Amino acid sequence: MCGITGWVSFAHDLTHHRDTVDAMNTTLSCRGPDANGVWTSPHAALAHSRLAIIDLDGGRQPMAVRAPGGGPRDELVITYSGEVYNYRELRELLVGRGHAFTTRSDTEVVLRAYAEWGDACVEKLNGMFAFALWDSRAERLLLVRDRAGVKPLFYVPTPDGILFGSEPKSLLAHPEADRTVDAAGLREMFQFTRTPGEAVWRGMREMLPGTYLVHDRSGQRTHTYWRLEAQEHTDDRDTTVARVRELLEDIATRQMVADVPRCLLLSGGLDSSALAGLTARGLRREQSTGAGRERSTDPRRDGSGERVRTFSVDFADSSTTFRTTELRETQDAPFIREVVAHVGTDHHDIVLDSRALADPAVRRATVRARDLPGPHGDMDLSLHLLFRAVREHSTVALSGEAADELFGGYLWFHHPAARAAETFPWTALFGEAEQRALKLLRPEVRERLRLAEYQADRYADAVAEVPRLPGEDGLEARMRRIGYLNLTRWMPSLLERKDRMSMATGLEVRVPFCDHRLTEYVFNTPWSLKTFDGREKSLLRAAVRDLLPASVADRKKAPYPSTQDPFYQQALQQEAKQVAAERNDTLFAMVDDGWLNRAVAMDPAAMDISTRHGLERVLELSAWIDLYAPTVTLD
Repeated sequence: MCGITGWVSFAHDLTHHRDTVDAMNTTLSCRGPDANGVWTSPHAALAHSRLAIIDLDGGRQPMAVRAPGGGPRDELVITYSGEVYNYRELRELLVGRGHAFTTRSDTEVVLRAYAEWGDACVEKLNGMFAFALWDSRAERLLLVRDRAGVKPLFYVPTPDGILFGSEPKSLLAHPEADRTVDAAGLREMFQFTRTPGEAVWRGMREMLPGTYLVHDRSGQRTHTYWRLEAQEHTDDRDTTVARVRELLEDIATRQMVADVPRCLLLSGGLDSSALAGLTARGLRREQSTGAGRERSTDPRRDGSGERVRTFSVDFADSSTTFRTTELRETQDAPFIREVVAHVGTDHHDIVLDSRALADPAVRRATVRARDLPGPHGDMDLSLHLLFRAVREHSTVALSGEAADELFGGYLWFHHPAARAAETFPWTALFGEAEQRALKLLRPEVRERLRLAEYQADRYADAVAEVPRLPGEDGLEARMRRIGYLNLTRWMPSLLERKDRMSMATGLEVRVPFCDHRLTEYVFNTPWSLKTFDGREKSLLRAAVRDLLPASVADRKKAPYPSTQDPFYQQALQQEAKQVAAERNDTLFAMVDDGWLNRAVAMDPAAMDISTRHGLERVLELSAWIDLYAPTVTLD
């Protein structure tokens, strides 16, 4: 995993603008702490910050090869972030077609796949990736983003070319980028649901998942190479369960490939525990087949003595402050211990205290990682601290994101009011609390932004995209819609959070449940099969039950934990008082003084979740303004 950025200009000689490209690249050094590189030509500059995962010595970037049939200066050059999990099969196929490789990296496989198949190469890639490829023969840039949007990619069109980068910060380092956030950007910033393609900053766009963009002297063109489609599901229950298991085993095996220490994030829930069981079985299978290494008598180890390494997060005060809620009835720790004992992992607990969560420097780090204030509050903070600790031991981690969106794990898949609502299902259940939190905004700002109307319009846009089978109606049609909304409007926010918080610490997080083969299959599995035993995620549970303790296999869905220590609320209030005293004009053109004064004066032990979220947003806005000095306008 790495950071990529670059600049195409047909009006400048970019060989004279190396300092600008270096500045863009430097902003991504956290994503790629192992090496960096820049390639320049008169009209294209590609830069790369490397986190070395595969072929540590040979995979340096930007990487160039001579274009087929071209002269000495006809090069194909790539800057690439991510992992292609089927790169070994593609490499064998390309070798059979006459390609001679000089590295073992998946980067070179992607580069030579383009040399062989052109733009169509993207359809052959299985993985998470974002890359830019310059074809000097046609002076043509190709930008590509993976199907699920796991890896980020942003761009800014310019009068004579284009800027691109893994994160907005790399583009904002360029003098032609606009640091303005207008009313349209503010609507996105304060809306809990992501709109695909929107990037908040004026003039900036995010590449849509499953698309590629071509930019040359004739202009810019975007193509969709993958989208969710409705297809008839003809398999019976047993066949469906077996197919899901088959896919998961293949995915887990592929995604454990790395030349660096790897691990798994374990919560004690169904999704992450399933991955623990699958990866442990994969290592045992590798041991039993030999794989050219010494065999171990310990069934929990592979031939090299490796066990699946797992990490979990908890709070130092959780034993005394934990309270049951509608969403979380139990703590994670007992279930984690059961999985560790059952699977035999090498486990590490990362225990955080409220003082670390309340540290303003940590909040600034998370805002810097996002380039924007985020909606997740202390969950961003704890995730960042978790990844920082994991990075001391591992470079690659597997995580269970996307299973709930795919298999129907969230409460709103099952709650009658959420199912029936003509809005995003999560808004139907929790939108009122979020609207109360947004009372932090001045009344005139709320009136100008009209966030409820904006969300209604975005919901209508999303529903218009939903694919349907001929004659599909009733509950199945409704659940297909909810599944589509989860995969395309809810999941992107979680993938963004996971990418930004992990890459800010130099940790690559892989998400096996985002494999497009699994997505295509399960998205089209009828709701009656996904819930055949009357519970959430019946299909996934049936596919992995034999790998897990019964208590874990039957555990009810629980979300990522949030601290319940009143000290955290006290710390929010104290920091907010300081912000109020400093009176930043940009901040208080948005934030309502009266709301803030009431929030900092209330009893922290009695603080409701909406007020807490509002304070977190105020503090993140303050840090964002301090870090980025944006021009904020309601125009």
